[in-house]
Amino acid sequence: MYLLTLGLNHATAPLSLREKVSFPGDRISDALADLGARLRRLVPEQAILSTCNRTEIYCATPDPGDARGALTEWLSTRQGLPGGQLDSHLYALPGDEAVRHAFRVAAGLDSMVIGEPQILGQMKEAMRVAHDAGALGANLHQLFQRSFAVAKEVRTTTEIGAHSVSMAAGAVRLARRIFEDLRETSVLFVGAGEMIELCATHFAAQHPRRIAIANRTIERGERLAQRFNADTLRLAELPDSLEKFDIVVSCTASTLPIIGLGMVERASRARRRKPIFMVDLAVPRDIEQEVSRLDDVYLYTVDDLGRLAQSAVESRRAAVAQAEAIIETRVDGFMQWLSSREMVPMIRQLNDRGEAIRQAELDRARRMLARGDDPEAVLEALAHGLTGKFLHGPMTLVHHAHLERDALGRIVEHLLPEPGGHPPADAPPSPPIR
Repeated sequence: MYLLTLGLNHATAPLSLREKVSFPGDRISDALADLGARLRRLVPEQAILSTCNRTEIYCATPDPGDARGALTEWLSTRQGLPGGQLDSHLYALPGDEAVRHAFRVAAGLDSMVIGEPQILGQMKEAMRVAHDAGALGANLHQLFQRSFAVAKEVRTTTEIGAHSVSMAAGAVRLARRIFEDLRETSVLFVGAGEMIELCATHFAAQHPRRIAIANRTIERGERLAQRFNADTLRLAELPDSLEKFDIVVSCTASTLPIIGLGMVERASRARRRKPIFMVDLAVPRDIEQEVSRLDDVYLYTVDDLGRLAQSAVESRRAAVAQAEAIIETRVDGFMQWLSSREMVPMIRQLNDRGEAIRQAELDRARRMLARGDDPEAVLEALAHGLTGKFLHGPMTLVHHAHLERDALGRIVEHLLPEPGGHPPADAPPSPPIR
């Protein structure tokens, strides 16, 4: 079984394509069920990670070459994209490349904002959804668990997150460029998920005059509003309320824009050219792209905030190098674990053969005793039979193997135990069978 990761991210695909490929959180289970129904034999283990910056399929497969083509076709068909549109934007990472990639993603090294911590929680959620859907096998389970351990090690032993500029902090910095004093602003958050909660925390620290939460489910919006002493709105109230807010931050799981050009035009006219600062962190986008053309409206997307955060990359260069070194070591360890798993069927087969030989010789000895043969002769026959069958493999190897003499000698030495039943002193311990 081989590991394979197929996907695209902020470095390989523009936002306009990423939003077409993304899976809203409540649809990943259905996508995994469909993927399993269509490609279960080719990819018996699957997990989907879909965020504003990436959509990736992690899988275990007996044939990475066939799996790559099949997954690409499935993703295009599932998301309704013309054939070939994704090809130049996708990456397919087999084996240790898939492991290294998972570790880097979990540690925040592959993020638009280097060192950002949100991706780790998103990976944990992807693993949970895959587990609940019955799509997470032993290989992917171990990959995710080790990814989380590597992320923790990187964060506790390096300064990778010390200078991290999160999307939320970046939004606050941009808002300060437009409004001289954020304490005089009114802020509207559309959505009530993790990213909105993070943004609300950052903006609330600036003590704006008013905070409001608009969400499709009013109960969830009220729970978040209580934390920040905020008002609550229904999404249906947005057209009549938008003009009251200076700052609008949106991040929902809607598959279609919920804030259109006409809505923002009306709000802008009612504000009499007073600027509106808008941040769209959703993928697919919540705010129609055409809104950015309006005068006095400053619209930023997730990619815009990512470019702002790149300014801090220089100060993290040493920490990134240290983190990469940690990851390389942990990749080697994981590949050794994966290799040992591949040997398990062979170890079991050897055990089964040994047991079959033991049982056959024991049955023969019992028959000899039952017919009255001398016990000493029976023991000799039992020992001779076991020794002969045990030596058959090594003797065949010696006669027919095309190996260097020294290499062959080391193999035979480890095949044959020392007198007394103990293996050679330098023989590695037998791996446990799981």
